[in-house]
Amino acid sequence: MSTNTQILFNAINVGDISLPNRFVMAPLTRCRAVDHQPNALMAEYYAQRASAGLLITECTMVTPNTSAFGNDPGIYSAEQVEGWKLTTDAVHKAGGRIFMQIWHAGRAAHPLLNNGTEAVGPSAIAINDEVHTSEGKKPYSVPRALSKTEIAAIVDDFRKAAANAIAAGFDGVEIHGANGYLIDQFLRDGANQRTDEYGGSLENRARFLTEILDAVTAEIGSGRVGLRLSPLNSFNDMRDSDPLAWTEHLAKHLNRFNLAYLHLMRADFFGVQQADVVSIAREHYQGHLMLNMGYSADEAAQVISNKQADSVAFGTGFLANPDLPARVQARAELNTPDQNTFYSAGAEGYTDYPFMTA
Repeated sequence: MSTNTQILFNAINVGDISLPNRFVMAPLTRCRAVDHQPNALMAEYYAQRASAGLLITECTMVTPNTSAFGNDPGIYSAEQVEGWKLTTDAVHKAGGRIFMQIWHAGRAAHPLLNNGTEAVGPSAIAINDEVHTSEGKKPYSVPRALSKTEIAAIVDDFRKAAANAIAAGFDGVEIHGANGYLIDQFLRDGANQRTDEYGGSLENRARFLTEILDAVTAEIGSGRVGLRLSPLNSFNDMRDSDPLAWTEHLAKHLNRFNLAYLHLMRADFFGVQQADVVSIAREHYQGHLMLNMGYSADEAAQVISNKQADSVAFGTGFLANPDLPARVQARAELNTPDQNTFYSAGAEGYTDYPFMTA
């Protein structure tokens, strides 16, 4: 093994969980949960990748009729809890650890994917883009601005989802506060133009997230809760007027929760906003910092060695290489991910990527 990747194989704790290495599998939407029900194929997929220090599942709905993709899984019913046990049992049998990413799509949930249910958000501002539906590509709908009563109900949905995740055997949860979904919509002023206590200042825009963190950490313990943020990502038509101040405010604010980790996406998928949010987060956040977006194993090892991060999450690297740590250790060639099967059905491009041969 090259000495510059050795640090990736060092053990570390994230909250209450001990990880054998610093390789984290990032949450990856795969659309294999037909009718939002987790299944045996998904269990096989995650168990194949159990050599990661930590697996984080795809985004999982905390309440019905909030789908952004069509076949995304949920964690709001007894049947889904039982279905997810297939995954947690398989991953634990393979020696792995797994967190569930819990999520509400907000304005990214189109009515045609949700039995006609109206999309909701902090403000009545639509995503300026199109979405794939059963009737072909359609413009996103204008969401209904949430009332304070509805906000409180969604906070409780996150709490119940966390409890359900633990009941399903997960080691913890990651709250999805990134990529233009509901929490991120409240956090960034491009989507949040409220004039009440949930809009305006950074403190007010973070209030919804704060209430969710309070509820979820009280329910399952802060050492089993992570949070993902994307201060720069313009995916889902997102932007913020001052992402650097935003990052500093949240990094400081999150210290009070003693979370298992903060999972920070360092860049913008589309390159619209560019800034160094990693240094700001590292300076002001006192807990475990996990980074994501486009890291090679060598770069990941370098940032951890330089104490810029504590762990790194890999997306397509794990998607196409179920044995990614072993391949890095052996300096073996990596499989090439097939983008045509990222969101398709069945095993192709999902559980049929080859393991490294001896």
